[in-house]
This record gives sequence, structure tokens and C-alpha cells, in this order.
Amino acid sequence: MKKTIITVLGKDKVGIIAKVCVYLSQNNINILDIAQTIVDGYFNMMMVVDIADASKDQTRINEELGDLGKEIGVQIRAQSEEIFNMMHRL
Repeated sequence: MKKTIITVLGKDKVGIIAKVCVYLSQNNINILDIAQTIVDGYFNMMMVVDIADASKDQTRINEELGDLGKEIGVQIRAQSEEIFNMMHRL
């Protein structure tokens, strides 16, 4: 298992979850956990995914998710679990 943390932030609109999930499915990326909320019109989602069997490497996934975010008007970031944990230590 190779866990990656995906975060999605931006103004809420129809189809954000669908477009992200379609990308993940097309690239053989399994969703392990997902949480999302909308606060005063702002969308926030965090996903834990497994990219061990992904059809692309971590760098390409990061780039393509970033491009998808620009296309749909949100910010999408994907970080390996190790990097995410290091960045969020107190």
C-alpha cells in the first residue's frame, strides 16, 4: 500500500467530487477514506488514497490533479503520506 493524501479546496459547485473520483478511477487509484464539508459556500475535501497500483507515478498524478483543479476552479494537492505527516507535525 502506498498512501497519498489528496486535498481539494475552493468555491462549491456541482461536480467537484465526481470529476476527482473519475480521474482516480481512470488511473487505478483506490479511495481508502474520504471526508468533505461545505462551509458558507466553500468546499473542502480530504481523501486518503492508495496509489500502489496506479497507472502513473506520484509526480504525474500531482501534476494532473493540479491541472484538473485549475480546470474546475478549485485547488487540488496530492502528497505522499510521509510528506503530509512531516508538514503537519507540531
